[in-house]
Amino acid sequence: MATWKDKTPDFDWKELALTDDDWSGVDRRVLRSMLQQLYLIREFETALLELAKQGLVHGPVHSSIGQEAVAVGAMAAIRPADGVCGTHRAHHQFLAKAYSYYTPEAADPVTDAIGDDLQHSINTLLAEIMGLSAGCCGGRGGSMHLCDPKIGVLGTNAIVGGGIAISTGAAWAQRYKKTGNIVVSFFGDGAVNQGVFHEALNLAGLWKAPVIFVLENNLYAVATSVEESAPIDELSIRASSYAMPARIVDGMDPLAVKIAVEAAAESLRNGGPPVFIEAATYRSFHHAGDIPGSAFGYRSKDEEANWSRRDPPANFSAELRKRSLLSEGEDEHLMQAARQAVAEAVDFCTQEQAGGVRAIKPSLWPTAESLTEGLRGDGGEFDGVDFVEADDLACDREIKYVEAIAEITGRWMEKDPNVFVLGEEVGHMRGGAYMATKGLPQRFPGRVLDTPISEAGFTGLACGAAMVGLKPVVEIMFPDFALVAADQIFNQIAKLRHIYGSAKVDIPLVMRTRIAIGCGYGGQHSMDPVGLFALFPGWRIVAPTTPLDYIGLFNSAMQSRDPVLIVEHHEFYATSGPVPQADNCDYFIRMGKARRLTEGGDITVLAYSATVPLVKRAVDELADEGVGVELIDLRTLSMPDIDYETIGESLDKTNVLLIVEQAPRSMSIGPRIAGECQRRFFGSLDAPIATVAGADVPPPVSKPLEAAALPNVETVKQAVRKAVSREF
Repeated sequence: MATWKDKTPDFDWKELALTDDDWSGVDRRVLRSMLQQLYLIREFETALLELAKQGLVHGPVHSSIGQEAVAVGAMAAIRPADGVCGTHRAHHQFLAKAYSYYTPEAADPVTDAIGDDLQHSINTLLAEIMGLSAGCCGGRGGSMHLCDPKIGVLGTNAIVGGGIAISTGAAWAQRYKKTGNIVVSFFGDGAVNQGVFHEALNLAGLWKAPVIFVLENNLYAVATSVEESAPIDELSIRASSYAMPARIVDGMDPLAVKIAVEAAAESLRNGGPPVFIEAATYRSFHHAGDIPGSAFGYRSKDEEANWSRRDPPANFSAELRKRSLLSEGEDEHLMQAARQAVAEAVDFCTQEQAGGVRAIKPSLWPTAESLTEGLRGDGGEFDGVDFVEADDLACDREIKYVEAIAEITGRWMEKDPNVFVLGEEVGHMRGGAYMATKGLPQRFPGRVLDTPISEAGFTGLACGAAMVGLKPVVEIMFPDFALVAADQIFNQIAKLRHIYGSAKVDIPLVMRTRIAIGCGYGGQHSMDPVGLFALFPGWRIVAPTTPLDYIGLFNSAMQSRDPVLIVEHHEFYATSGPVPQADNCDYFIRMGKARRLTEGGDITVLAYSATVPLVKRAVDELADEGVGVELIDLRTLSMPDIDYETIGESLDKTNVLLIVEQAPRSMSIGPRIAGECQRRFFGSLDAPIATVAGADVPPPVSKPLEAAALPNVETVKQAVRKAVSREF
């Protein structure tokens, strides 16, 4: 009969209990500063809720009333240069980080006034929440999306769990750059049930990212209790799977949080693993607004009353006075200083009108002209760059398309130490799944990172690393896998630059992916990602069809401060083409510039990726019929970057337009381009714009069925003939 042997996990899991020695070991100035921060946050949130009731805040207000101690304790334990990432409920984190950044270490709030820089930060926070141009993000982010890299607020996030992988990446970047800085990642109890939570913690534990994960366990994700959402009592036990110690602290006591975070920070700076801290806390009101949760029936008035007796500002003040560390007069002074600072912020954003009613100062509203600012870089990174085309280059050697990928990636890794590569299998099999990283792991140890199968985790990590100055090259093995990481790729990477607005956050990230249409991989490995990525204007998209174009567009993608998707088709990997010698491959092909491949006066055909050689074969055969086709390789496929200038010049000659792509019709970009061309060039068109796309089915595995789902030479020829003869 089988026997079972008990297995005990090797898990460093402790709960903190304070002693009198802990109190006596902290300078009274620090304790007073912590109390003033508690007052500042409480006054700020109280004033904010009042402004919201007056209709002066557009959008939800997730106040941190009741949870102030977690932020105050954590910020008191880290350095000004350390970073923090937060959640949709992060006003307290922003204020505490600003306070710790701008307040001199030797300052005593009983005798020293709140400084101008800190006051400015308080003003900009309130302005941001109110959606004003003076806000830290220009009013783009509002309450849930706060960012101020100067003070170390790397970004707060409205997606539950959305910022955990980003903070992991920002922390890993500190280890990579050997700065000695750490990152604190705040999240709530709802986030621990998100897949990206597990993916990010796994990567953090695996790669020893210097990050402290702080769980603000306020017992409820909106109205869903922890008991309803998790089969465990203490959520920090989940850290046991990721080789990191876990600590449980009283999140209503800022000193307890400070001590726990200090110990974690010291361990990280000495090379220790990431640390997980569960802070037991409580939000005084419902998810948003100033109505108690009991009004909605998911918690009781008795529960709220019990937690209110542990209110952080009141209890911390009483403790300091009990220990003769603060007089009643000094306590009142701290409270009044906080109240005055908040009043100044309110006066900064609003003005009093007749009857004492407040209104937003009209001069602070963002202008309509600023709407798209920050969506993409201003192009300044290309100042001084000379863009070229094939005719400008001396091409005296031939290499395979896939060799061009490895060569130019290595070139960038040689000249820029901030460049690293990550993805599944990129360091295995002598060059990854497609040989696109051949030789790079040996040449650049520690910079070609094989990841677990965790697309959300490693794309989010890449985003965080890019936001703090690194240049990740991310490989998504098949485009379909991007859907697994949809939040990180589309909600985060695509949007954060604009959301964080005037914070001027760059995301210099290059993502590579391979279209496997025609390989028999079936409906979950054969997606053309262009139509999906093109839905999000924060992404730039390029699709090189030759080794020469690949090198030039890759150089531009790496130079860009925006995220760029490079689409590679499997059909090209084994093809060869002329390129310059390796030491002359620092040339740039402009993103947003199409290339005219053939001249003709009868019809303009737009194509990209594998349809370019397909259409070229059709063009050659149609020439025998006397049909002149002007074939344009779009090369850049992000909607704002389509080269309409070249298209318009061609249509002035041909007056007829056909767009050809492999993607299933429902995922195609042809109709979108057609709509814009009709708007721009209606006067030049003599016929309706025609499109050719794949059948509206997931590509089948069966070879004849897959072939039937895709355009072919005959399909293209028939479409050209109909368009040229005006058969509608």
